[in-house]
Parts: sequence; structure tokens; C-alpha cells
Amino acid sequence: MKHFSIAVIAISTALLVSACGKDDAQAGPGAGSGRGGQGGQAAVVISTIVTEKSWGERVQAVGTARARESVEIASRVSDKIARVHFESGDSARAGQVLVTLQTGSDTANLAVAAAQVKDADRQFIRGEQLAKEKLVSPSQLDTLRSNRDAARARAQAAQATLADRVIVAPFSGVLGLRQVSPGQLISAGTVITTLDDVSKIKVDFSLPEVQMAALKTNLAIEARSDAYPGKVFTGRVISVDSRVDVASRSIAAQAEIYNPDSTLRPGMLLEINVLQTQHTALVIPELALQQIAGESFVYRVTLDGTAEKVVVKPGTRSFGFVEIAQGLKAGDRIVVEGTSKLRPGQAVKEFDSKPAADTEAGKGNDKKARAN
Repeated sequence: MKHFSIAVIAISTALLVSACGKDDAQAGPGAGSGRGGQGGQAAVVISTIVTEKSWGERVQAVGTARARESVEIASRVSDKIARVHFESGDSARAGQVLVTLQTGSDTANLAVAAAQVKDADRQFIRGEQLAKEKLVSPSQLDTLRSNRDAARARAQAAQATLADRVIVAPFSGVLGLRQVSPGQLISAGTVITTLDDVSKIKVDFSLPEVQMAALKTNLAIEARSDAYPGKVFTGRVISVDSRVDVASRSIAAQAEIYNPDSTLRPGMLLEINVLQTQHTALVIPELALQQIAGESFVYRVTLDGTAEKVVVKPGTRSFGFVEIAQGLKAGDRIVVEGTSKLRPGQAVKEFDSKPAADTEAGKGNDKKARAN
């Protein structure tokens, strides 16, 4: 009986040891280790090198884009449209004919006025010759001169009336939607289309009264639109209002942005940064900066490929970037993305963004290799 008990204990011990061995094998190498840098799995991150950039104190505002010049093209007279010479969205040159109204009677009136001018000129020239021969009195010559001048004035009026029936672009720009059609009867003041000169964009914005001292003409600005994420437009302040608005206690200003490719359109909402004193500073993506309980820090990648927590002192921010006043130096590599589960001392690995086609090709090569 004693020998039987000893045998049962020995078998139980062997089974327990075997089970523990299987669990350790399934856990794999490094199981149970608390630190990623001590044999654990490396964290996949995206990092960047800290560099020095031109930076300055910035005053933020929100502005509305306006065209450099903007006008509604309208008719000055009531008449029927003979021909439309443009399409919506066309570019127009200064003086280009956009719409022609019917000109039948006005053309005839101009021809009559021109004929009267010729007759009046001929009579005045003849009167001057007769006056030299003392055959015409000075008063008669004055009458001929008045007739000539009146005929010329009537011709100019007829020419102006005819010109009102040819609608032209007052300056170069981009035309808006066409609002009329050939054969349409329009009245004076009917809007035909719009014309905007967007080679330069003006931006109207305002700042609180307390920031008035920081605002002056020729200061550089940076503008950003949600329509073009990541793109920054540059310009300068061209005017500052002479008075502070009593209701809002703010001062209005206007900036100008070059817009040669017509990217910006009138009416767009723009985020404005007015740049003041420029200096060189360390600038990092704002995404890399972590803040917990009032402490600001980043993860710096060490030479041995592990993450190191570095407490920093941030400065001003602008468009997704932040100035670092203390804690880093130029050339440091910091983690930008992948910080949510990162821990100090954990090994890091740079994200490999190979195209999917390359990955599929690699899988195909692996299958061929296994087949061989």
C-alpha cells in the first residue's frame, strides 16, 4: 500500500511539471517581462528629427476673404439682349465685350448725328473763308460755330447711347454665373454676372483692443483654410482701422495674400496668424507633445532604440506646430505618432509604410519558396 501511494505522487508530480512546461512554451520568449526594452515587443511609431525654424510671436484671428476688386455687371438701359459673349467661370480682360444689346435705332441715330457733324463742319469752314473776305459778319460766323459744336455734342450723345448697349468688363478677373440669355428683355440694373479680381485676396479680420499695439501695417501673416488642410498662405497687413469698435472693443484690419493660381475664393473663412518679432526656435509637431497633470513631455528615441521620457517647456503654437523653449536640442529624434501606449524604456520600431503591392509580391515569393 505504501509503494502504491509513492507511485501516485510521482505520476502527479510529472504531470504538473509537463503542464507548466507547455504554458511557458506557449507564452513565448520574454513572457512575463514588464519592460518592452527588456525582451518585450517593440512599439511601432512614427518619429521625426527636431530642427530649428524661423518662429515668432503670433496673434491669432479669424478673417473673411474678399476679392481685390469685385463688381456686379449690370445693364444701364432697358432693351433686348442681342448676344452673350461669355460663359460662366470664364476669365475676362479689361474692356472685353460681355453682352451686346439690340442697337438698330441707336446705330441709325449715330449715323444721322455723324452726317450733321460733317455738314456743320463744312458750313463753318466756308463761313471762315467768307469772313476773311468780309462777306460774312462776325455774328454769322459765331452762329455757324455754335451749330458745329452742337452737332458734335449730339454725335457724342448718340455714341454714348450706343456704347450703353455694349456691356464690357471694367477690369480683368473671373466671371461668375451667367444670369441672362440671348433674346431676353432686361431692364436697367439687371445683374448679368459678377466679376472678381482674385489675383490678390484681401482678408478682413479684427483683434481685441488689448492687442492693438501688436498690429501694424507690413507685418507678415499666415492664413489657413479648412478647404486645404496643411496648406499655409502667406501675405502682409496692408491697413489698420483708425478707430476701435465701441460695441466689440476690437480693431479691424485688412491683409493681402497673393493668389496667382486662384486657390482662394471670396467669402472663404480663414484662420489668420499675424507674425511679430521673428527668431530661431526649436519647433515640433503638436501631436508629439504629451500633457498630463500640468506636465508637458515628449518621448525621445535613444541611440539604443528605446523611448525616453523628456519633460519640456512649450511656447507658442501655430497650425499644428509648437515651439519648445526647454528640454530638447536640434537633432533629437522624437516620437510623433504611437505615443498612446508607449512607456519609458520600451523599444521602438519605425513604421514601415511599404506599398500594398510590394507586400503582396512578398507573399507570392514566400509561397513559391515553400512550394520549392
